[in-house]
Amino acid sequence: MNEAHITITGWVAAEPRYTMTPNGTPFLALRVGCTPRRYDRQTGQWQDVETLFVTVNCWRGLADNVNASEFPRGTPVLVTGRLRVRQYERDGHWRFSAEIEATTLGPDLLRGTADYRPVQRGGPLSEEDRQLARDTADEWALTGSAEGEGEPKAA
Repeated sequence: MNEAHITITGWVAAEPRYTMTPNGTPFLALRVGCTPRRYDRQTGQWQDVETLFVTVNCWRGLADNVNASEFPRGTPVLVTGRLRVRQYERDGHWRFSAEIEATTLGPDLLRGTADYRPVQRGGPLSEEDRQLARDTADEWALTGSAEGEGEPKAA
């Protein structure tokens, strides 16, 4: 199996969604937008190129830590992980979406500062904390997902 490990810089494009899988594994997904810039020698100006939106999936401890941190919409981030390209059919057209299974995610310190706090875990999450996460996930499911926002349209 080919695995492409990549690092992207961008910003949080949608609020992170934290949930627990049925077997109790923490999971967090968020959308990250990346807008490359190119220097135009003729005009002497930097130009924004088309934005790429990527779904970032975080599991277990990384999901817990991202959830416990502040990554609201618009936060500049760095993400490292395994690239996955998902192909699916919608409305009779084949579409593709890029996903990253994150191994690390953090603030982009070129554009801001951070206060690091080591993880203080006294053991596994309590059943009360797990229930709170499930209730929050159920609320999100009732309001609908942001899936498909910003995804490029198939040609």
